[in-house]
Amino acid sequence: MSRVAVLKGGWSVEREVSLISGRECAKALRAIGHNVTEIDVTRDLTALAAALSPRPDVVFNALHGKGGEDGTIQGVLEFLRIPYTHSGVVASAIAMHKPSAKAVFAAAGLPLAESKVVARVDLAGGDVMPRPFVVKPVDEGSSVGVRIVRQGDNRWSDEAKNWKFGGEALVERYVPGREITVAVMGGRALGALEIRPTNREMYDYDAKYAPGGSDHLMPAPIHPAAYDEALRIGLGAHRALNCRGVSRSDLRYDDTRGEPGRMVLLEINTQPGMTPTSLVPDIARHAGIDFNSLVGWMVENASCDS
Repeated sequence: MSRVAVLKGGWSVEREVSLISGRECAKALRAIGHNVTEIDVTRDLTALAAALSPRPDVVFNALHGKGGEDGTIQGVLEFLRIPYTHSGVVASAIAMHKPSAKAVFAAAGLPLAESKVVARVDLAGGDVMPRPFVVKPVDEGSSVGVRIVRQGDNRWSDEAKNWKFGGEALVERYVPGREITVAVMGGRALGALEIRPTNREMYDYDAKYAPGGSDHLMPAPIHPAAYDEALRIGLGAHRALNCRGVSRSDLRYDDTRGEPGRMVLLEINTQPGMTPTSLVPDIARHAGIDFNSLVGWMVENASCDS
């Protein structure tokens, strides 16, 4: 039995999701015999250090978004020499900053959508790419702030002028087709799942976390060659950033001209959600790994070295 501190909450826009992930992971860890403490993390570093005393054997990092999966908390835990779950400082920081991650993926030869980083002032000055295109914050998760701009969309001009996600945005060529996600556990791609949002045109925040917001099709009902390609890309992304533990790569599958179609990597999530509607637990379950075993494996493979 290990003493495990579960970090949850945080101060990002994904706080509520993190609270649920932390609650579910803590419940699973208790069920398999660990001594668990749950810590609601704030910006108060002194309070966090006090909450981590006496020193736990392992920290389960269930934080999402800024401060939790961008290398910040990972650096604190490495300074304290406490093993923690998921990726290290460097992989976490690069993955959270989408343009940096795309540069690493491009160098690794992984298929990507055409994209550019645009200053807020230029974003408000008119279309920077032929429509349809996708606009994303450069460093948010859970599809926060993601916007598809299509032909005839007259609202975008005003929205662009009021962009509230920092001084830059990532603009990508829109890839038609289906949403595919791949879970990697250690050095193994567990499987590829198709996400079909219900009553929405994209897999947005509500589709991810609201009950009934999307249907998960596991395994993804796509051409076998495309399925294998998705696994190859997911594992390649994990390795390119030197991730550890569990990661989830999000892809688009353009099958509009028939199958097998074109698979495109969008981004990688180094700390996937662990809520009742999350994707990685569904993929793991299909691979014969139940939720308790998945969470237990993460603890067993925790480290404090990037």
